[in-house]
Amino acid sequence: MAAKYRITHAKVGNQDGFRLPRAFSKDYPQLANASGYIEVLSDNTLLVRLDTDNVDNADETEGIMMSLFLDFLMKEAMKNPNTLVPYTEEMSNEMDDLLKDVMLD
Repeated sequence: MAAKYRITHAKVGNQDGFRLPRAFSKDYPQLANASGYIEVLSDNTLLVRLDTDNVDNADETEGIMMSLFLDFLMKEAMKNPNTLVPYTEEMSNEMDDLLKDVMLD
């Protein structure tokens, strides 16, 4: 079973954040000074993604993130089917207009 750590709200100066218990740093010293991003999946679910130097895992990590996101969408659709909206040609045209000058790297 994966380790779980309780987090608490922390305010330092004018910034808000979360405080991890000291046990986290002791158990995972390689992550103690890591930085990254928090993605809000729902009102009570956050996904923490840490920046790492290991480029080889980038594709795998992106695949996991996409899988988690799609799982979340499916659960929401199953719980609230009345919130689903059909994708129309008008929406497609609007999306094309929004993306027409976007260049991909």
